[in-house]
Amino acid sequence: MSTRNIAVVGSGYMGGGIAQVLALAGARVALADVSAEIAQSNYERLLKESDEFVAAGLFPANATDLLKENLWAAKDIEEAVADAEHIEEAVPEVLEIKHATLGRISAAARPDAIIGSNTSTISIAKLAEVVENPERFLGVHFSNPAPFIPGVEVIPHEGTSEATVQAARTIVGETGKETATVKDVTGFVLNRLQYALFHEAAQVVEEGIASAEDVDTLVRTTFGFRLPFFGPFAIADMAGLDVYAFCYKSLQTGFPERFATPKILQEKVDAGQLGTKTGSGFLDVPADRTAALVAYRNKAYVAMQKLIEELGPAPLS
Repeated sequence: MSTRNIAVVGSGYMGGGIAQVLALAGARVALADVSAEIAQSNYERLLKESDEFVAAGLFPANATDLLKENLWAAKDIEEAVADAEHIEEAVPEVLEIKHATLGRISAAARPDAIIGSNTSTISIAKLAEVVENPERFLGVHFSNPAPFIPGVEVIPHEGTSEATVQAARTIVGETGKETATVKDVTGFVLNRLQYALFHEAAQVVEEGIASAEDVDTLVRTTFGFRLPFFGPFAIADMAGLDVYAFCYKSLQTGFPERFATPKILQEKVDAGQLGTKTGSGFLDVPADRTAALVAYRNKAYVAMQKLIEELGPAPLS
């Protein structure tokens, strides 16, 4: 990324973390905020934070030197974006603030500069209303803490060009992170899934079925234990889609509407596509790969348990 000029507008916790990611990957990154003083203060905070991460073994030994070389605090938004090929907006989740910021960005940026928003909740199409040349605008949603979470949502609106999507994915990929492209719908994908889990968990506690502590224990030691390695479709394929369909029927005895069998699942079962045991399911893993998949799964879970034991319990109490 050494030839790339990038700007991050919004230098707080999320924006600062994104700037660290880009600068550590080699890009020249301008950091901007509502004032030069705030941008400079957060620049200094990021260097101090980097020293702490290096000492903890979380950043490479030369991280702070790389940040000093590649990251700089701009006097204002206009200076930050003037020469940038990619601009990441990371200001607070308030539509009026984002509109005002994106309007300034698009007016001052190169006409071909890609503009991404780190919004986690606001419609990309709504944000695009104030962007000049909106075909170069999309959501590029990092997760907190940005330096350490490897996944990034890429969210085009209907008017985003395919070239913009591919360019944004390329830039993010050059930092070592993984991208997933999703449609511009309420909650996108990440938060839709995250809040669905929290919604059920909250109801379990409200109904007195289990305590918050016990719910957390079950999630992190059972299906949550699998999630660093496999997403929900891979897990379902390995369990057997016919098993999933049966479990849905059992859940429907208590929650007939909330756990109606998904149409896409029933169609797979009716077609005899039951997952890895038939060689076809959601991910169509060939049957001759099942043994290798099971071996990887078992090795991964043992390694995860060893890591947890090495780290010890989280300091929640």
